[in-house]
Amino acid sequence: MPASFASAAPSAVVADDERLMREQIIDRLKEAWPELLIVGSAYSYLQDYLPHVAQAAVRTGWVDSVGLGRMVLSYPEILLDVLEGRPFQHKLICRTFSDCTTAPRNGLRSGCYPLDSYYKKSPEATQLKQAKLKILSPAKN
Repeated sequence: MPASFASAAPSAVVADDERLMREQIIDRLKEAWPELLIVGSAYSYLQDYLPHVAQAAVRTGWVDSVGLGRMVLSYPEILLDVLEGRPFQHKLICRTFSDCTTAPRNGLRSGCYPLDSYYKKSPEATQLKQAKLKILSPAKN
């Protein structure tokens, strides 16, 4: 084994929505590698409920940490707002339009095109709309 792999921390993906199965998998992984950190993902789909579910998941030991992806594109201040007790900015919550993932698949920058005015006004927004139309329109023979 290359030396660079020997020093790398173990990692695993646990993608199971069955509570007992998930708990058993995580318990076995933690037994084998006590230093293993479990990072929860896909929390953006929870939208307004994200902070509450993330807190519960960490508190109950389902995960050690919560990773945020697309949510920070639409609402970069979400963590500060929650931690400092500021009002939740509901208009910035990721609504999972998927433009942030569709854009890179079409050679464009990832960003929240529907909610972020920077991306909404960019030339890439027009290109993204055209790319989505191609996807949605049936191929003409």
